[in-house]
Amino acid sequence: MKILIVEDNRDIAENIAEYLEPLGYVLDFAYDGKAGLELALDTSFDAIVLDVMLPGLDGFSVCRKLRQDRGISTPVLMLTARDQLADKLSGFDAGVDDYVVKPFSVKELEARLKALVKRGAGQQEATQLEVADLHYDLNTQSANRAGIALQLNPIQRKLLVHLLRNQHRVVSRSELEQIVWEDNPPDKDILRSHIYSLRNTIDKPFDSKLLQTIHGIGYRLCSSANTNEATQTN
Repeated sequence: MKILIVEDNRDIAENIAEYLEPLGYVLDFAYDGKAGLELALDTSFDAIVLDVMLPGLDGFSVCRKLRQDRGISTPVLMLTARDQLADKLSGFDAGVDDYVVKPFSVKELEARLKALVKRGAGQQEATQLEVADLHYDLNTQSANRAGIALQLNPIQRKLLVHLLRNQHRVVSRSELEQIVWEDNPPDKDILRSHIYSLRNTIDKPFDSKLLQTIHGIGYRLCSSANTNEATQTN
């Protein structure tokens, strides 16, 4: 089993290594959030052990970027000194699968890792997102509609993936801005421009229109237009 340990406390990291490595686990280590994110994006792991309080980028942000930006479903076990319900709910909202509260037993850590990996093996997230004849492959980050390849820039890709993941609901403008620009949203008209370009790519060459504008609320992908509340303009 290959595990990524993202923990800035080297004593804790070494304690985990001393217990797991003799049992046959293969471990990679990162000591700040940005390095952990890069390793998680570049290498395939069976599970990730992720501290909350990390330099550079906190654990919640790392997990959110893995889940929402890149669609990575590797099980994440969060290590935290915070045991309040609100903190745990924040973690689950970011995509965390389980929690271990510090101080912890490495035996319990191993047991929880085994359970997560076993559960993940049977419930892996689908790598194909689709609505109607529009398809997106999370592994190759490629899109096609009716068999025709679509060329997407990075911002279009982020918007499309999030809309595909949430096609059961209307996604607000502020939520989309958070996905693309995090806590530094640009002028409000910029999102409108990117939605316009995305619509030109996925809808304009085709008869049926999938990307709907819900006036005053946001956007959604839908296989059939609801003319009472949606239009095809920005």
